[in-house]
Amino acid sequence: MSSPSAGSSLAAYGWGTALENEFTSYRAAGLVPGRVAAVDRGLCDVVTESGPQRATFGPVTGSVTGSTAGSDDPVAAPCTGDWAALRPDGPDGRPAVAALLPRRTAIVRSSASRDSHGQVLAANVDTVAIAVSLETRLDLGRVERLLALAWESGARPVVVLTKSDRDDDTASALERVAAVAPGVDVVACSASTGDGVDVVRAVLTGTVVLLGPSGAGKSTLGNALLGAEALATDAVRDRDGKGRHTTVRRELLPLPGGGVLIDTPGLRGVGLVEASAGLERTFADIEDLAAGCRFGDCAHRAEPGCAVLAAVEDGVLPRRRLDSYHKLLRENEWAAARTDARLRAERNNRWKVVMREQRRRYQERDRGRGR
Repeated sequence: MSSPSAGSSLAAYGWGTALENEFTSYRAAGLVPGRVAAVDRGLCDVVTESGPQRATFGPVTGSVTGSTAGSDDPVAAPCTGDWAALRPDGPDGRPAVAALLPRRTAIVRSSASRDSHGQVLAANVDTVAIAVSLETRLDLGRVERLLALAWESGARPVVVLTKSDRDDDTASALERVAAVAPGVDVVACSASTGDGVDVVRAVLTGTVVLLGPSGAGKSTLGNALLGAEALATDAVRDRDGKGRHTTVRRELLPLPGGGVLIDTPGLRGVGLVEASAGLERTFADIEDLAAGCRFGDCAHRAEPGCAVLAAVEDGVLPRRRLDSYHKLLRENEWAAARTDARLRAERNNRWKVVMREQRRRYQERDRGRGR
């Protein structure tokens, strides 16, 4: 199979010269490239040079994490946005994902079971569009949490205030969200009326993932960006403004003006996993203030000479924002401790296996000597 040209189906999904060069050794091994569009029950939809394919996976070479998709670590499994190397003739007649190319970025949250493993929401993302509905009360703490998740991924976050036609003071909402999103574009739109959609489109580049809770208007915004009713939508409940999880799996679709869109199911909860860098970017204002603290290890709670607490007392920094900072730091430290404990346990288990194998070999050797 020849390499993809500018007009190939893969080019519309982000394939280019750099990826082609990276794929040289895989082609030499008889594998073909594809991008994972969706994953469902041990199978995945993959866009290839010859069109969409339904492929199997596992175990997969762990070029991303050093482990395999058949291992216990779900972060190693293929996810929407991954670039994959496929074996055309898989064991069951389907193509099979043989390897994943290293991920440039990955959005990872804690798993739903709250164990020490993470869950990858999307890979190789350039822009994270955080959808925040203006139809309900602004939850600035949720915005900060999603910003930390986005910054940690390595992608660029953008906050999109949706349903602006339902709000009488969009300017105030923009100002409030901008105050908790330093260095981030914050824009507003109404996908149903089309107002502001062009502004949103202008700040989204490359592969774009839509994140937010159910009812935030992600799929409606996605359809406006796609220029077609490609994503299922549904009305929110009148009593609480919550959505009905119309999107049930992550999907990847090319945008008409270039770039790729990933729609995701609504997030009920977003736990952080080793997101120290993301928290520093999200709370850059607090980090800047902390440079003026008397002590280098100041926790900004009751220490003398704390510049952060002084900013709270002066009204420069809202107490709510500092409380949110402390809350997310505690959660991140707890998650890191859980991960460290799991890794220690895995190392101990591997060592136990090695010791058992050594004892077995010694016993066989001794029996062979007639003892």
